[in-house]
Parts: sequence; structure tokens; C-alpha cells
Amino acid sequence: MNAGRRPLRMIAVGGICTTTLYLVEAVPPVPGKVLAHDCTEVVDGMAVSAACAFVKLGGRAAAWGRVGDDPRGAAMRAALRDAGLDVDGVRAVPGGRSSVAVAVIDARGDRLVVPFHDASLDRSAGWLPLADVPRCDIVHADTRWPEGAAAALDAARRAGVPGMLDADVAPRGVLAELVPLASHVVCSDAGLFALEGIGDGDGRAVDEALLAVAARGRAAHVGATCGAGGYAWVESGRVRRVAAPRVEVIDTLAAGDVFHGAFALALLEGAETRHAAAFAVGAASLKCTRFGGRLGCPSRDELETFLARRDGRPAAGGTATPPESGGEGGL
Repeated sequence: MNAGRRPLRMIAVGGICTTTLYLVEAVPPVPGKVLAHDCTEVVDGMAVSAACAFVKLGGRAAAWGRVGDDPRGAAMRAALRDAGLDVDGVRAVPGGRSSVAVAVIDARGDRLVVPFHDASLDRSAGWLPLADVPRCDIVHADTRWPEGAAAALDAARRAGVPGMLDADVAPRGVLAELVPLASHVVCSDAGLFALEGIGDGDGRAVDEALLAVAARGRAAHVGATCGAGGYAWVESGRVRRVAAPRVEVIDTLAAGDVFHGAFALALLEGAETRHAAAFAVGAASLKCTRFGGRLGCPSRDELETFLARRDGRPAAGGTATPPESGGEGGL
């Protein structure tokens, strides 16, 4: 694991939110009422949750984003700092309200998420410390703050730094603007369908959409997280896959974000794509067994032990490379 070298560093750019999670047996139809049997609160967001996973698994990360200049915004900065992130790039926007959300998670691990984002929050990205980009190892951006994502991904491309986009569900125009800026496009399957303008599809639709995105773009890597279906990506003109292990699912919130953080770290450590995908799918799967959104991300030791048991081998520790061979090289 990067022994003898400086820690790998991610800059994560995107939305930041305080989310209250409720664990219930089932989400009732409206009007209705249901009692929760567990509850917690977490400061999250797609890119910042990926950054928290990146840190928990052994890297370092900085968060760039916006909060309001309210007490909640100050608490959000403190929570991300406590998670190990550099928050100097988190701006408190004068007069703005910080984002909040509620996530109701049922007994199957599925969730209903209701976010609120202040539409008046200043969207400009001119204040971002883009001079820091050449000194990081990867820029990771989500679609929740397109202006910031575009500025950071463009700076990464000009500096020769990998730029990974979490292409989750967003307006098609936003996806069409950001995808060409990224060297590594990692979609959710729903985001992939939104980008291609198609409805929900099966595995064949994922394959066709991935190949279409890869054919018309310049990205070095195009892939999609597919939930229980694992991870699919394009390599040498073909769609490859890593399956997800069977686990007892408690909470799927932030599983994709944990995948992104783990995948980025493994690639930067030099793992081939198949090995990095297996590492990241394992991290996301373990997260799904734990309530709490991104708080359920495993430690490096926990993940290595899980992967070793799954593969029937001794836990080596400190490597993102399982015993199989094949696949592209790392970043």
C-alpha cells in the first residue's frame, strides 16, 4: 500500500449535505406514519463521501464545496475535518442556507431520500484554489455542483492529473458537459441511462450505453456501478465485469460513493482495473452491511480481511490486488 511514498491525495468537489437517516421496517404509502428503530446523522455528499472512504482506506483528501454561513454549515465543516478531510476549500456562502436531507431506509436496505438545496446559494467557482490541483493525485467530482466540477476537472486535465467524475443521475445537459472533461467516467447505472437518454434497462442496455459513451469520448476509463450486479467497464472494446459478493444488506446509502473512493485509491496504488474494481466492490458491499451511510465504510484492515476470506486466501494486508490477473494497468 504505497509503502515508502507520500500518502496519495484526492481533491473532492461537489455537494455537501447534512443527512438524517431513519431505519424503518417499510416505507408506508402516504398519508401514513412509521416508527424508526434506529436513527443517525451524517455529513455527506457524493464526492465528499468518496473522499471520506479514500481517507479511511489509507489516502488523504481535501473537500471543495459550498455550505451556508449558518451554524449548520460550521458544524458540517467540523464533521468533515473530524473525518480526516482538509476543509480549507469549503466555502461558507454569505446569506446561504446549508443543504439538508432525510433518508428513510427500509428492511431491504432500499431508501427514500428527500434533499433540500438552497437554490440561491452562489454557484460560482471562481474562488476555487485551482493552483492546488497539480499537487494532488486525482480530482474527483460529482454532478451536484456543475460549475465547481467543470472548473476542477478542466484544471486536472490541463495539469495532467486524473479527473474522475461520479456521473450519477443529473440533467442530461449537465452530464453531457462534464463527461468530456473527465479522464475516468464512473457512472451509476441510472446515471448512465440518463446520459444516454434511455429508460431503465437490463445488463444489455448497460453494455450498449457504456460502449456508446466510450466510443464518442476521450476518457481513459468508462464504467458503471450496478448495485448487486457489481461493476462493469469498457476495456479493449468489450464490456468487462466484476461481480458483487452476496452480503446481508442493511443500508445502501453511500455505497456508490465508497466504491468511487476505494476504486480511485486502488488505481492510484497501481492496481489493474479488474483488481481495483474487485477492491472497490468489496468496500461498497461491506458498507451495505452497516447502517449509517458513508459511516459504514470499512477500514483497510477490515476490507483486506473480507477480501481474503471471500477469495479463500490469507489476509495479506496493505494491497489492493487480489490473486486473479488480467485487466488494464492503473492510472
